[in-house]
Amino acid sequence: MIANNLCYTTLLTNEQIIKYNLTNDQYIKTPSGNYFATYSYHKGLLPNILETLLNTRKKIKGMLKDETDPFKKKVLDGRQLAIKLVANSVYGFTGAAVGKLPCLEISQSVTAFGRDMIDQTKSFMEKHFSILNGYEHDCVVIYGDTDSVMCKFGTKTVAESMKLGREAASIISEIFKKPIKLEFEKVYFPYLLINKKRYAGIYWTNPDTPDKMDCKGIETVRRDNCSLVSKVISKCLTMLLYDRNKEAAIAYVKHIISELLCNRVDLSQLIISKELRKTDKEYVAKQAHVELAAKLRKRDAGKAPKLGDRIPYVITSGTKKMAAYQRAEDPLYVLENNISIDTNYYLENQLAKPLLRIFEPILGDKAESILLHGDHTRHKHVSTAKNVGMAAYTVKKNCCMGCKSSLKNEVDYLCSHCEHLKPTLYIEKMAKLSKFEKKCSQLWSQSSNIIQKCVNFEYSIDCPIFFMRTKVIKDVEKITLDIKKFTM
Repeated sequence: MIANNLCYTTLLTNEQIIKYNLTNDQYIKTPSGNYFATYSYHKGLLPNILETLLNTRKKIKGMLKDETDPFKKKVLDGRQLAIKLVANSVYGFTGAAVGKLPCLEISQSVTAFGRDMIDQTKSFMEKHFSILNGYEHDCVVIYGDTDSVMCKFGTKTVAESMKLGREAASIISEIFKKPIKLEFEKVYFPYLLINKKRYAGIYWTNPDTPDKMDCKGIETVRRDNCSLVSKVISKCLTMLLYDRNKEAAIAYVKHIISELLCNRVDLSQLIISKELRKTDKEYVAKQAHVELAAKLRKRDAGKAPKLGDRIPYVITSGTKKMAAYQRAEDPLYVLENNISIDTNYYLENQLAKPLLRIFEPILGDKAESILLHGDHTRHKHVSTAKNVGMAAYTVKKNCCMGCKSSLKNEVDYLCSHCEHLKPTLYIEKMAKLSKFEKKCSQLWSQSSNIIQKCVNFEYSIDCPIFFMRTKVIKDVEKITLDIKKFTM
């Protein structure tokens, strides 16, 4: 915008160019077909604002380099990031058709110039950094988007890549209008490019140690996925990128899928949450969180979610004909009423696609058969919802603690065949109780701030231990009742 003087005050029509008899050096035609006056004719207001913002940010970044006080460094860093955000927003609000100051001619021109610059950069890079010009490898531009270009130089070390990156930035900056300046930003090694706006890699800004693992467009932080997805994807990327161990990542995925299908994954990891943005009638299609909100209003209108609230839910088991939105349920209600979870839903609708996106570039067409089919998917926890189908008419019977056969007397807890196992079963139950009590104690002692938050409110959907703690309390209560039977 600064280089080409793009502004509301410099926008021209073809008629105005003819009317004011403007010469070729007094206006430009952008790649999108729009006309703007050049600096020689009139300097725009937006370029002036942007120059002021960028100069201020440059000064603050200079102060940041010299500052030693950690608190002041954070303040300065926040300040320069705020100015960066404002500067970037100048382009954004010109393209917002429903905004206060839309001017699509400016936003169209900016994106058109950007596309042309990416194409120029790609052509120059691949032509200049080639074996014909004395370099060890031919450079390949593998990705370009918005304001960045990612190149593969074919180097063996991160240090070599950084050296060539800085050289490329310096050379290419010379072919563009000032003040446009390309800067070397980072090296990704290794790098996993999935598709447009979806990639992950180990981020390097110095050749000695990596800064972090950087992910874009991958399900590692999204709240409309359950936390199990984030956990599994993050772990897989760590194994693939940091450890470079494909076999370990595959084994881990198989283990998690097996645990999920056998219903051994903690409920807290299966919670999905979505914001209630409109009233029930305003939603065109049926949605799980909306239907659950209506269900909660019927149960207790005083505690029902309001507009703007995030609604946590899990998908429970049901009949084959029941849609997922009909099976959405409050996690706390599920825990208290021992309702079974539809583990197949979580595999097919939550885990499968993110996993395949990551593993298909590595395993190819075999990714689905390796990860989602095989021995690890054959053992399943088969459960039926208590309130649908034939299950609504079933009655739970008293069973033997040893062989699980049904017992006629409600007071009994062992059949005649298992009577001799009484001491062994008692020891096993006590060991389980000790294990659950220890886990319960550990959860209660974790982070006093989190616990305070959970105690003060009925429950927090973002609390990492609330549902885990509720589940283990129920486990303690259940096993305590079993142990009491031995002393009756």
